[in-house]
Amino acid sequence: MKTGVILYVSGASAEQVDFDIIKAASRMDIDADRVETVLGSSTCFDVMDAWWKLTVKGMKKVVCLFAEVTDDHELRLTGRELRLCG
Repeated sequence: MKTGVILYVSGASAEQVDFDIIKAASRMDIDADRVETVLGSSTCFDVMDAWWKLTVKGMKKVVCLFAEVTDDHELRLTGRELRLCG
């Protein structure tokens, strides 16, 4: 079964210009076939959009992981996980 992960990122540092959320997410060891990132403050691409995108790409199991931006501009998983389907 293909697994998709939505990485929901919160924290004030996530909106800084010099912070590359895609690069930070790629450095994380997430066991998934596909990963989508969502900023908590984003109004144009949210969890529902990411869930739809993963479903269209054939992901049968979709999990939302919560992460926060640390002071050294890295992402850290909070340990909270929400299974959306599968």
